[in-house]
Amino acid sequence: MNIVLIGYRGTGKSVVGKLVADDLKMTCIAMDERIVQKAGMSIQNIVKGQGWTTFRDMESEVARELETLDNIIVDTGGGIIERPENIDALQGNSCIIWLKASVGVIVSRIQEGTERPSLTGGKSFTEEVAEVLERRAPLYKSAAQYDIDTDQLTSEQVAERVIEIWNDGCRGS
Repeated sequence: MNIVLIGYRGTGKSVVGKLVADDLKMTCIAMDERIVQKAGMSIQNIVKGQGWTTFRDMESEVARELETLDNIIVDTGGGIIERPENIDALQGNSCIIWLKASVGVIVSRIQEGTERPSLTGGKSFTEEVAEVLERRAPLYKSAAQYDIDTDQLTSEQVAERVIEIWNDGCRGS
């Protein structure tokens, strides 16, 4: 059984995934890092040179690879829910937990990051986050078995909640 963390950038998936993996003695796999390794270039360069469709294809390929593994924590990219087949692949042997945050908190956490290309183009950063989050929220909600609002929590507190969910029956659910 695996734990899959979904949610928008800046909700804590990467940090929380590592904390939970350390505590539960599991391996944490960051999907974006795996894509970068396979492509031999940054996500920004994949998208710039080959487009979002190629990136999403690579993301789907990694999701299918991960569905065959067990006893892992998966730190997904924020757009994993863009394709239903990705969630289908990850749901089979996993507990999916949505880490969510408000637009203001997300913007404050990631506004300095430059590693990801724009998803909407031509909008302010806050407008982009709000637009994409509004579109994705129903997809996150339908994919997740559990959700955790990270706005007022430290990464350690979010990790504790993930572990509580795991220990309270997520395993084998």
